[in-house]
Amino acid sequence: MTMTKMEERTEPLPSERAARAFRALGDEKRLRIVELLSGGAQCVCDLAVRVGAKQPLLSFHLKTLREAGLVVASRRGKWIYYSVNEELLGELEGGLARLGEASAEAAARAEAGCC
Repeated sequence: MTMTKMEERTEPLPSERAARAFRALGDEKRLRIVELLSGGAQCVCDLAVRVGAKQPLLSFHLKTLREAGLVVASRRGKWIYYSVNEELLGELEGGLARLGEASAEAAARAEAGCC
């Protein structure tokens, strides 16, 4: 039996993958990089100016984000452009939404006097 796209998205996000992504997002500069890249692909030189980081530090942060699966790189001529991994961000968003729903359900049960 094959699953639809909706059924695939409701499966739990593997904890190891989610933990790695959230650890990478735990740094303020990396969070800013992902925020900037969500507007579209950018090269390191543009990111360096917008993030306010020198190239070696920015490269370190981009490597961390790539290893976590949050960012992908593509070569265009002699330049490398970085963009967000929309699929993983969608999975993280869905996982957080499910956690929020479960928390709200638990609070409603507790308020109703049921365990």
